[in-house]
Amino acid sequence: MTLLILASASRARARMLEAAGVSVEIEPAAIDEEAVKASLRRDGAKPADAATLLAEAKAERGSGRNPQALVIGADSMLVCGDAWFDKPPDREHARAQLLALRGKPHRLYSAVALARGGSAIWRHVEYATLRMRDFSDGFLDAYLEAEGEAVLGSVGAYRLEGLGAQLFSRIEGDHFVIQGLPLLALLEQLRVLGALPK
Repeated sequence: MTLLILASASRARARMLEAAGVSVEIEPAAIDEEAVKASLRRDGAKPADAATLLAEAKAERGSGRNPQALVIGADSMLVCGDAWFDKPPDREHARAQLLALRGKPHRLYSAVALARGGSAIWRHVEYATLRMRDFSDGFLDAYLEAEGEAVLGSVGAYRLEGLGAQLFSRIEGDHFVIQGLPLLALLEQLRVLGALPK
C-alpha cells in the first residue's frame, strides 16, 4: 500500500481527502510562501504558475523527508485585478480584503502536485471565478463576528462551506477547487499511479 502524505496544514484539504476515502498522513512542509510569492511576482509569474510552483515546492520538500511516500502538495492563489491576496493575518486584514473584493469578480487558482523521491512527478492547476455581492458594512461586521478566527484560515477570508456563501452573487467553477484542492483530478492521478483502486 502506498503511503500518502499531505504536505499541508489546511484542515479543509485534509477533510476533503478524508471525505473522499483517501487516507493521508499530515506533514506540513515548511515553505516561506510570502517570500516565494514575492519573488515570483517580481519575476512576472502568472498566478496559476505561482500556485503550481508552490504546490510543487511543498510536495518536493515533504518528499525529501519521506522518499518512499507519495507526497501531495497544494496551494491556492486569489487574484482580483492586479492584486494577489493571501490568508489574512488578523481580522483587520480580513475586513480589508473583503472590502477590496466587495462587488467585484475575482479568480481563485488551486494547484496540486505529487512528488516521490524528492521530485515532482505530476502537477495540475484549475481555477474558479467568483463574484462577491455588494454586501453592506453591517453584514460584513456580522459575518466577521460570526466566523471569528475561521476567516484567517482561508485565502480571501471566506469559506464557501459556511456563512461565506452569503458573500457571493455568482460562482463559476468546481466547488473542490474553491476549497483549495482540484480533488477530482488528484483522485484520477492517484488511481493512475496505483495509490487508489481503479
